[in-house]
Amino acid sequence: MGGFGGSEGLTAWLEEEQIEALIDATHPFAVNISANAVTATRALGIPLGSLRRPAWEPRPGDRWTVVETAEKAAAALGETPRRVFLTAGRLELPAFAAAPQHTYLARTIDQPSDVPLPPSIRFLTDRGPFDTDAEERLLAAERIEVLVSKNSGGAATYAKIEAARRLGLPVVMIARPEKPAGENLVDVDACVLWLESLHAAHDAPRSARGV
Repeated sequence: MGGFGGSEGLTAWLEEEQIEALIDATHPFAVNISANAVTATRALGIPLGSLRRPAWEPRPGDRWTVVETAEKAAAALGETPRRVFLTAGRLELPAFAAAPQHTYLARTIDQPSDVPLPPSIRFLTDRGPFDTDAEERLLAAERIEVLVSKNSGGAATYAKIEAARRLGLPVVMIARPEKPAGENLVDVDACVLWLESLHAAHDAPRSARGV
């Protein structure tokens, strides 16, 4: 938990704990900590593996509008008032204060505090994984007209995308940013294999000259 105090703080922590390898398994949108991980591991000569779960791809029946930022997502909702299911995360909520004409149902892990918010917003505090049938019932009961989501990838929160497809609802999808990375690893199994390969290389027999 936490940011370690930037790249310098992370470097100091890795050195103090005598860490021999680092796996960056942070959220696809957590750019700062990944940049700090690259800087710190390069400074110490530590191997860095970066877990990069595949992004979601549109499927037949999906109605996506892909945008680059939360601000562009808010603009993409248009001028006409709509009922919006907002699942872009707590940090992105202030961007939607610029589109106050809409009615928002925002699902977050924690409720925000002391940030600008649109005037008509309600919160659901919950954490995935979610069920597709339950998501479909929620969207229908709330009379949702459009879904806003980050392209987080993975299975835990994909049910909302499936539910929107079933109901024929449009989705405003915030694309992933480019993240600094080390060795790209696609899943947890790949991370384990990577660590095992490091261990095997470390324990490989050396010649009499230490080569």
